[in-house]
Amino acid sequence: MRAMKITVILCTYNRCQSLAKALQSVALSRLPNSVDWDVLVVDNNSNDQTRSVVEDYCRRHPKRFRYLFESRPGKSNALNSGIREAKADVLAFMDDDVEVDPDWLHCLTNCLMEGGWSGAGGRILPENGFTPPRWMQMKERYALAPLALFDYGPEAGELKVNPFGTNMAFRAEMFTRYGGFRTDLGPKPGSDIRHNEDAEFGSRLLAAGERFWYEPSAIVYHSMPPERIRKEHFLAWWFDKARADIRQDGMQVQTRWYVAGVPLYLLRRLSIWSLRWMCSLGPARRFQCKIGVWRIIGMIKECRRRYLEERQAVAVSGGSASRTPPD
Repeated sequence: MRAMKITVILCTYNRCQSLAKALQSVALSRLPNSVDWDVLVVDNNSNDQTRSVVEDYCRRHPKRFRYLFESRPGKSNALNSGIREAKADVLAFMDDDVEVDPDWLHCLTNCLMEGGWSGAGGRILPENGFTPPRWMQMKERYALAPLALFDYGPEAGELKVNPFGTNMAFRAEMFTRYGGFRTDLGPKPGSDIRHNEDAEFGSRLLAAGERFWYEPSAIVYHSMPPERIRKEHFLAWWFDKARADIRQDGMQVQTRWYVAGVPLYLLRRLSIWSLRWMCSLGPARRFQCKIGVWRIIGMIKECRRRYLEERQAVAVSGGSASRTPPD
């Protein structure tokens, strides 16, 4: 009987220093001898020392590490190239700014090796020494999403939301069945939408009836650089995330009433969140309301963009504009 094979896909762009730490951590992975596994590093057109860092690991760990160059910019392009190259039964994903626990890969993929589950996700925790500032909300489940943290608690079980991209795995047949990552989403030089390539893929599978497993013992530790622990980063992240959500799924609430392409209810929500922001007490609650304002503004901007693109397309075709923007 053929042994199942796992490939870890790690896409990277100009982060050779943190990449070295990530590779060192995954090189220490502990798996049963019966499991065939490797790490495929996809260099997304880096111009630093990325290639030499990866090739050093390829020399030190023959057949364990592989290097692939993808010249087309954009993380989704790199991910899709890695998927085509991997030729494994199970594909796991990690980023170049995390360090994985030695048992991470085995814990994350074990349920997929046995069958019955299509995908899996684990916990993403902050690196040691992280102290949240007073303005940072800690209680809400996705409050720390701008730091790429994901923690559904200590109990394993079915995961009914999409896992985060730096700690997820899927049976390879999922990509054959449902396609790869959308290239209009995710980090890409010059793009104004830098989110949701992972969220959209996971949501696509869940909508098709596939089932995911949450494994809390599959742990990665995410770096916490100072530039991320700033209000400006959180506001920009939620602004972009709101735009990406609309680009991914369209507007979730249907309405007949628009103002220059913007649903009227968004303008009402903007007023409500602005009032909450001005009246809230406590730094965490006040900042959370400010995030609400930024998210609504992001949604408004994306609606406006879609509306203007539709009008331009109509003008080019010589047709007439519809009364309500498409979703």
